[in-house]
Amino acid sequence: MVRANASVSIKVLLNATAAHFGFRLTYQRVWMAKQKSIALIYSDWDESYNDLPRWVLGVQLTMPGSVAVLKTSPVRVGGQDGNSNILPVAFALVEGENAESWTFFLSHLRQHVTPQPGLLVISDRHNGIKAALEAPDGGWLPPSAYRAFCIRHVAANFALTFKGKDAKRLLVNAAYAKTEVEFDYWFDILQSEDPAMCEWANRIDYSLWTQHRDEGRRFGHMTTNISECVNSILKGVRNLPVASLVKATYCRLAELFVRKGREAEAQMGTGQQFSQHLVKCIEANLKTARCFTVTLYDRDNSEFTVAETTPTGSFSLGTYRVSLASRTCDCGYFQALHFPCQHALACCAYSRVTWTSYVHSVYQISSVFSVYRMGFTPPIPEGFWPP
Repeated sequence: MVRANASVSIKVLLNATAAHFGFRLTYQRVWMAKQKSIALIYSDWDESYNDLPRWVLGVQLTMPGSVAVLKTSPVRVGGQDGNSNILPVAFALVEGENAESWTFFLSHLRQHVTPQPGLLVISDRHNGIKAALEAPDGGWLPPSAYRAFCIRHVAANFALTFKGKDAKRLLVNAAYAKTEVEFDYWFDILQSEDPAMCEWANRIDYSLWTQHRDEGRRFGHMTTNISECVNSILKGVRNLPVASLVKATYCRLAELFVRKGREAEAQMGTGQQFSQHLVKCIEANLKTARCFTVTLYDRDNSEFTVAETTPTGSFSLGTYRVSLASRTCDCGYFQALHFPCQHALACCAYSRVTWTSYVHSVYQISSVFSVYRMGFTPPIPEGFWPP
């Protein structure tokens, strides 16, 4: 069972041994047996720790451009490509989640993996992360980079003070609102429930937890679920000795990049211009856009009003202003997600212009393919490791 799944729980092993042998072992005995089994299958824990530098050096020698800084709870950063695929960006093994380890991780992340300007980091409110991101020489301060909070963590902290699911739901709805008008709608309800709730929320800068104040940097992402979903990629390896854990992570990433790269390349080969995720969103918006009444106000600047004949959601203004030139709509979706909302699509159809020119390049299938363009070098067999 351990060979098939190294993360199998002690409870499962206890039940399995009781069913097989007819008597129940103690928790400690089963735990010790599991550790010995892992050591037999994947090498001794201490030996594995000592093997790691040699294995990493072998990767650096055979895969130019690889960067390794061995310093060792794991921390990780994840992202998403233009087709909504979860993408691990970086991993680190550190002593624990504190200011020193986060500074170590984020400084190397910035230097070696994500040097591009304008990045947004979504995280919880951990003091170690805060210290690392606010370091003057860390490279994470505006305008080089920006920070935002995971609304799930904000809501969890809110719920510690204010009980009740309804209040928490109202706060989350306000955070997800893509316009100030919609935000005020939910926040006013929260205010009527208990003014102290709004006072609590107002202590946090709106740009850190609300979507309507993020200037479009979130691309619709409000939580750290992306990073936490990376766990599924590492399922079954987190309990391995350290060298085996790193090797397994490397091999799984190689498999992921090959598989996703082939998928994107196949889509490019069929002439597709945009990711399947984008196409599905556009198709859904087009169905609704057919029922709108469009009025042109400024032909040169492509400014319109769009009237909904029937409400399209739980919160509706009825009439929306759209500017194709500035890529904005009163609904907030155009500027938040960076592709035409249903109202913008109606304006494109009215003007007989293609909507494709109003889609952010991140959704192009060529951009998705470029994410997985890099190949991995097969790891060196143990007998050929550098001394």
